[in-house]
Amino acid sequence: MTMKRTAITLLACLAAGAGQAVAGNTETAWTTGGFEQPESVLADPVRRELYVSNVAGVPDEKDGRGFISRMSEDGRVLEREWVDGLNAPKGMALFRGRLYVSDIDRLVVIDVADGAIVAEYPAPGARFLNDVTVDDAGRVYCSDMMANTLYRLADGEFAVWMRDPALLSPNGLLAEGERLVAGAWGRRSEGFATEHPGYLQSVPLDGGAVQPLGEGRPAAHVDGIVSDGGDGYFVTDWKAGKLFHADARGELTLVETLEPGSADLGRLPVQGTLLVPLMQSGQVVALDPE
Repeated sequence: MTMKRTAITLLACLAAGAGQAVAGNTETAWTTGGFEQPESVLADPVRRELYVSNVAGVPDEKDGRGFISRMSEDGRVLEREWVDGLNAPKGMALFRGRLYVSDIDRLVVIDVADGAIVAEYPAPGARFLNDVTVDDAGRVYCSDMMANTLYRLADGEFAVWMRDPALLSPNGLLAEGERLVAGAWGRRSEGFATEHPGYLQSVPLDGGAVQPLGEGRPAAHVDGIVSDGGDGYFVTDWKAGKLFHADARGELTLVETLEPGSADLGRLPVQGTLLVPLMQSGQVVALDPE
């Protein structure tokens, strides 16, 4: 683990791109390495710990190499392979002591008290399960970005909840009141390639139509989404390696340029520290927005 307290100077507005002004500086609290393709970081505010999903191989291959790491809030690795035997774990969500993890075509449930898998839910027809979120009622939602599909776990059944091309390859998810905020990767042409990047969207929990959050202008290959503690969000762009702030209308402002592979970020709710997994370099970086 490398400890830093040096302010990082942001790029100029020109480098941020059209319509993406620079917000300010971030300060690196710590950087921890030694992970294997870390895809998601999630803070547990009750246990004051962090969980990190490690793909550890091909993102859609069932090889049993994937695992979840456990960290302290100050960046120390407590257990590198806390829960192992997964395939390619990605998004995670926490609800009442249960950690829900997407794993290609299934949802895995872990009891965080003892680090044991207590349930598995196959996702019929799933191709590439990605992010996970939980609403206030405890219903769990999961995106399948390769199939323009959202799955939901409710009343013990994990099934397709919405399938709609308008989702534009959904990746990041955040349950917020009566809606999901979804991050579109963009309309894919082949594999992960797109003609245009995506943007933030609003998906009503009552099953209403998918709507752009704002103007719906191509903005980013959205990966992770977290609340900023107010009415905005922090968002990562996996392909560009950028961290953005989004206002309530979904308009993005560049906060930091990191590296390609900046994936599903987490946030410490009290401190406001952002936790970004860097898949390609095997690190997690903690950033304090200024």
